Amino acid sequence: MLHDAEDVVHPLELQLYDRMIEHFALVQIPVLPLPAQGRGIAARIVAATYADEFSEGHGRQLIVREALGASVPSAGVGCAIARDMLACVAGHNGGNPFDEGSLTEDYELGLRIAQHGGRGAFVSIPAREGGAPVAVRAQFPETFDAACRQKARWVTGIALAGWDRLRWRGGLAERWMRFRDRRALLAAVVLSAGYAAALLDFSCWLFGIGVRHASPLADLLRINAALLCWRLLSRIFVVGRFYGSAAGWWSVPRVIVSNLIAIVSAFRALGQYRPGRVAHWDKTAHIFPESLPCD
Repeated sequence: MLHDAEDVVHPLELQLYDRMIEHFALVQIPVLPLPAQGRGIAARIVAATYADEFSEGHGRQLIVREALGASVPSAGVGCAIARDMLACVAGHNGGNPFDEGSLTEDYELGLRIAQHGGRGAFVSIPAREGGAPVAVRAQFPETFDAACRQKARWVTGIALAGWDRLRWRGGLAERWMRFRDRRALLAAVVLSAGYAAALLDFSCWLFGIGVRHASPLADLLRINAALLCWRLLSRIFVVGRFYGSAAGWWSVPRVIVSNLIAIVSAFRALGQYRPGRVAHWDKTAHIFPESLPCD
């Protein structure tokens, strides 16, 4: 089992692993970030962006990923690995199951297990009928800078070093999911351009400068607006499932904060990364919960 010292471990977690590890080489359960312990509004918003993103990742994306037959990456917490598979991975890595040269060794472990023929499973099962799932809960960074530093490490390990270390292997579904994992830099460029264009459009409207969009561009904007609405409705639904309807609706304005963190962390990772060198480990300060959540 993999856990951080500050994780809140569900009392049924061991029982779930005991049942599922007989059938899978890797078992991953949902990770549900806890609300911020800081009293400031900024701390609550930053911490809540983790709740939004993990809700989408573990409430929708990993489910589809497994259904398509692509590898299930480990989150590094809330997961169990079969002993024989761990030995197999270690045997191909000089006796070490975890690669010390990787910034995201947990993520890579899930993909390497799939490469060695092991099947990973994302398991989200309610502890009781109608209740919350068996999940691991933990505190995440509560300041903008800390969140950017942590996510810059994730971008470096997955999108940059992961490209060099893991390459593009597997079938169509696997390659598509690896592209999704590594799209952070492309997303940062697109988001930056999008916000700049929106700001320019607003400025033109504010100063009474008429802007006419060509018909194809206007149609493209309408299509993008419709897809954005669909994406936001999806986020409202999955966040609401885990944290309640109010949190689901508040996840919409928090998208802007999430995007700003994504932009800063992506460009930070790009500036720090040097191909062929072991990347600097920018350690995140761990936060121990002051109280335990009740399901």
